[in-house]
Amino acid sequence: MEAMVPTSAPKGCGSSISSIYYNLCDLTVVWGVVVEAVAAAGVVTSFVLFVILMACLPFVTDKKRKGMVALQASILVFTLGLFGLTFAFIVGRYSTSCAARRFLFGVLFSGCLACLVMHGLWLALLERRGRGPRSWMLCLGALGLWLVEVIINTEWLIITVARSPPRSINIPDLSCGIANQDFVMALIYVMVLLLAVVLMALPSLTHKNKKWRRDGAFILFTGLLTMAIWVAWIVMYIHGNQVVGNPSWDDPTLAVAVVSNAWVFLFLYTIPEICLLTQEDPDQEEPHDGDVYPARSLVYDNILKEPEPPHQNVYMENKAFSMDESPTVSPYGAYNGQLRSCVYQPTEIALIAKGLTKMDQDTKIPRATPPSLNPGGRSSLPHSAESLPP
Repeated sequence: MEAMVPTSAPKGCGSSISSIYYNLCDLTVVWGVVVEAVAAAGVVTSFVLFVILMACLPFVTDKKRKGMVALQASILVFTLGLFGLTFAFIVGRYSTSCAARRFLFGVLFSGCLACLVMHGLWLALLERRGRGPRSWMLCLGALGLWLVEVIINTEWLIITVARSPPRSINIPDLSCGIANQDFVMALIYVMVLLLAVVLMALPSLTHKNKKWRRDGAFILFTGLLTMAIWVAWIVMYIHGNQVVGNPSWDDPTLAVAVVSNAWVFLFLYTIPEICLLTQEDPDQEEPHDGDVYPARSLVYDNILKEPEPPHQNVYMENKAFSMDESPTVSPYGAYNGQLRSCVYQPTEIALIAKGLTKMDQDTKIPRATPPSLNPGGRSSLPHSAESLPP
């Protein structure tokens, strides 16, 4: 039997490839090759978007939108995991692939939906209170919602796989022997998160700010289209494939659902949010177009409007008196580093005082002298000199 495996390899697969990987290379099975190519393109796109998101972080001017970067980066990581999980549904069923399907399906979807729920909650609180919670609080909330699904899937996997199988039932691999209904029932918590995404996005559609209404619309459309995809694959997985009579379509149904939903997360939420990330905050006040130097004009306005102290307006001729009157005033006290465009203009009182002073200096008033005590004599000093003996 082992010798016949290489001879029965399908077209496009080598003889050394195991049979569980035939869907990845079999050219006769078109769905495997197509889904594989779409999933590989999604892995590359998610990685490139994550690098772009981290590169745009230093250029984000809107502080409110900057707080959402952590949630958007988390969605990109979980979306990258969904594209990788697609390969587990393409390959054949064995213990590892079946365990990865059952555990990671709900864990990865719950991670994306938990981030969307917290973003919608932030928008609702922003519309109601004017400001939303801090980014670290949103991350903790998303982490708490995600850990609930991790605990649920871990317990379910331990109960159904790790326990010893009953001896009365001959099942070669218990991890792949789970009914489709049980697989869907284990995802009830993820469906609750999906419903919460849609409900949380509705209040933000009436936000007074247009940019937050757009964010709410992105979340709402992502939730609605995700809900439509889930309804379609659940109906096909539980009822449709059995009615058609082809149970082998179960794996293609889940693979197409995972890869299509991952692209919905990228196209309807992640890419639009990254495009809006570097836009300027419209709430931030900007200077008018005519104000080339707004800060300097405000300084000039304050200088011109500020009343000047009296010692700059009143002209004092006696500088010694002015220094005695205000000894603590520095001659550089009025200098503030700005160039004054106006020249000092003396008042009328100062001009009158200056004119009178100049008139006093130019006009020489004759000095009054007392009359001589000896009107007949020439001078008292010569008269006294003549009376002295030689």
